[in-house]
Amino acid sequence: MTVTLARAHGTPCPTAVVDARTLPEAEPELLARLTELRATLADHGAADVLKNALVQPSRHPLFDLDYRFVQSLPDRLDSFDLRGSCGHSILAAVEAAARTGMIQPLVPGCRVRVNVLNNGDNVVCETEETSDGGTRFTAHFLCSPPRPVRELLITGEPVTGIPFEGRMVPVSLVSMGNPYIFVHAVELGVPTVDELFADDLVLFDRMTRLRRAVCEAQGWDTGGAFPKVAALLPDAVGSLAVRAISVPSWHPTVALTGATCLAAGAAVEGTVPHLLSGQSEQAHSGMLALRTPGATIRVSARTTGGPHDRRLAWISVAEKQVDYRGRFLPARTSQELSWLPLTA
Repeated sequence: MTVTLARAHGTPCPTAVVDARTLPEAEPELLARLTELRATLADHGAADVLKNALVQPSRHPLFDLDYRFVQSLPDRLDSFDLRGSCGHSILAAVEAAARTGMIQPLVPGCRVRVNVLNNGDNVVCETEETSDGGTRFTAHFLCSPPRPVRELLITGEPVTGIPFEGRMVPVSLVSMGNPYIFVHAVELGVPTVDELFADDLVLFDRMTRLRRAVCEAQGWDTGGAFPKVAALLPDAVGSLAVRAISVPSWHPTVALTGATCLAAGAAVEGTVPHLLSGQSEQAHSGMLALRTPGATIRVSARTTGGPHDRRLAWISVAEKQVDYRGRFLPARTSQELSWLPLTA
């Protein structure tokens, strides 16, 4: 098994990028190998690596990489979620694939087309700048053909009432890249940005319990990594303050798929992101600023059609830096695995 580590800025942990050609395809055997990988990483001080990107040269003529995301869950070494995707890990996978010769070297202006096997997403990773230590990307999430924005609403409604703490809490359930729960932070007792960004265990617990309540109301598995949840406050016209939960703690910024999902949600009239951001339903190519505890992320959504036939064409997120951590190969020493660092 060949493993490379890379980390996108603003993500909770590095991604272990694995050559999928060295792994079994059957799920039980695959998860057994990933359990072995987790145990080995933990033995070598990398227990925080909870993201796995399984990549190989694409079998599809229109793509460069086939990518499959596996989220390691913190409760047990053999616990994983194979649903959903991770935009930051896609960028880490492209960085690692280029550094290890799986695809062409990255140069400014080049584009790597990624086929996301988890959910059918088409992602184009455009190189802005590259150096010995990493690469800065713009990530483009494409809808081909353009997708009616109403199809992004999981329940078919801009806002869904969820029974929570003895009352109905309005949330927007949006799916673009990954499914997300968006809630006005005021509904959770948090009226200011400073309070939203504080390391508040009460807020963390309340958001976690709201996520569980949504899953129970929709008949979804409560134990996996998806859907994600994010609390929002208006920051300015075209700007939102965002606090999101990752696995298993606060997200330092917001997931790349969370940013795209927020931009998609803001394009649908009546959703929580739309109402709080002040986005005009007539805007076809607007920039949405997402202020988080760790950084401000700017995401652009392109829509087509009229007010009653809005369609999402693509979403772009620029200036995403990925640091290359190095390549590792498992080598047998006695009956244990050790990791031998190699040069890129």
